[in-house]
Amino acid sequence: MTTVSANVQGEVSALGRALRKARWRIVPLLAICYLVAYMDRANISFAAETMNRDLHFSPSVYGLGAGLFFLSYALCEIPSNWMMLRFGARRWLARIMLTWGLLAGAMVLVHTPWSFYAMRLLLGVAEAGFFPGVIFYLATWFPVEQRARAISQFYIAFPLSNLVMGAAAGALLRLNGRMGLRGWQWLFLVEAAPAVLLSFVLWFALPDGPESAAWLTAEERAAVKRANWDPEGPSPDSNIWAGLRNMRVWLLALVFLCCMAAYYALVFSLPQVLRQLTGWEAGEVGYLIAGMGVAGAGAMLIVAIFSDRSKKRVRYTLPAIAMMGGMVLVAGLHLAGWGAALALLGVLVMYYAIQGPLQALMSEVAEGPARAVAIATVNMFAIFGGFVGPYWMGLMRERAGSYGPGIAVLGGAYLLAVVFLWGFSVVERRRVVR
Repeated sequence: MTTVSANVQGEVSALGRALRKARWRIVPLLAICYLVAYMDRANISFAAETMNRDLHFSPSVYGLGAGLFFLSYALCEIPSNWMMLRFGARRWLARIMLTWGLLAGAMVLVHTPWSFYAMRLLLGVAEAGFFPGVIFYLATWFPVEQRARAISQFYIAFPLSNLVMGAAAGALLRLNGRMGLRGWQWLFLVEAAPAVLLSFVLWFALPDGPESAAWLTAEERAAVKRANWDPEGPSPDSNIWAGLRNMRVWLLALVFLCCMAAYYALVFSLPQVLRQLTGWEAGEVGYLIAGMGVAGAGAMLIVAIFSDRSKKRVRYTLPAIAMMGGMVLVAGLHLAGWGAALALLGVLVMYYAIQGPLQALMSEVAEGPARAVAIATVNMFAIFGGFVGPYWMGLMRERAGSYGPGIAVLGGAYLLAVVFLWGFSVVERRRVVR
C-alpha cells in the first residue's frame, strides 16, 4: 500500500511540475500571439471612421468587408486543423502568424471596395485555424479539471487586446499625413509587425506537444500523456471525423454562431456607437473600451477558476448569456445616453467572463484526433457568426439610419443561444445517464 501511495504521489508531483512549466513557457506565448491576431482582425473598428471617409465607403461596404474576413476564415477552419495534425503545431501555427502578419500590413494598400473585400478575405484564409488549433493544442497538455483555467489564461488576450488596441489606436491615428500615409494606414502597418516577428519566435520556441518538449523530463512527459487522451488508444472517438456525428458538437456550434454574431456585430460598431452615446472623441472611447477589457480579463480568470472547481460549464454560461440578451435588447430599443453605453459595455465584460467555461466545453465534446475536427467545426460556426453580425449591422445602419434596430436584434441572437445551450445540457445529461 505504501509503494502504491508513493507511486501515485510521484505521478501527481510529476504532472504538477510539467503543467507549471507549460503555464510559463507555452500559455503566455500563445496568449501574446492571439492578442496580436485579434488586433489585426478587429483594428478596422478604430480605422473605420477615417478610412470610410477617405475611401468613400458606405456603412454596408464597411460591414460587408469587416464580415468577409470571417467567411473565408470559417471555410478554412477544418482544413487548417487537419493540416496542423499533419505538420505539427510548431510549423503550422508559425506559418499562420507569418502569412497573416504580412497580409494585415498589406491592408495599407486598400483603396476601393473590391480591394477591401479581397484583403479581408485573404486575411481570413491566412489566420484560419489559429484559435481552434491552440484550443486543441492546450487540450493535449491540460486535463479537464484544469482546462478552463489554462484556456482562460490564454484567452485573456481577447479582452486585453482591447486595452492595447484602444490605447494604441489614438496615437497611431494621429500620425495622419506622416510619410504620405493616412492615420488608418499607420494603424494597419504598425499593428501587423508583431505577428511577423512572433512567427519566428513560435518556430524556435514552441514544442509540437508534451512528447517533444525538451524542457520536460521523461517522467513529466509520461505524466502529461497519461492525464490526457492517448491518440493511439482504443477510444470510440479515435477516428478523426467521429466528432461530426456528435449531436453535442452541432448544438454547441449553434450556441457559438449566435453568440459570436452578436458579439462581433457589437464590437465592430462599438467605437462609433459609444461616440454617439457619450459625445467623446475616438481616443477617449478607445480608453473606455480598454478599461472594459481589463475588467473582462479579471472576470474571465475568476469565472474559470469556479468552473474548473465545480466542473459545471453550462452553469457558468447559460444565465450570463440570458442576461446579455436582455441587456442588449433593452439598450437597442432605448439607444440614448450613458445608460445604453454602460449596458453595452457591461455586456462586453460579461461576454469575456464566460469564455473560460464556454471554450472548455468546446474541447470536451470529443476525444483523440476527433477533438481537432470537433473544435474546428464549432469554431467554424462561430466565425460564420462573425461574418453575419457585422454585415447585418452595416446594412441596418444604412437602411434605418440608426444603430438601434440592429442592436435590438442582437439581443434576440443571445436569447436564441440560450435555447441551444439548454438543448446541449439536456443531451449531455442523457449521455451521462446512459
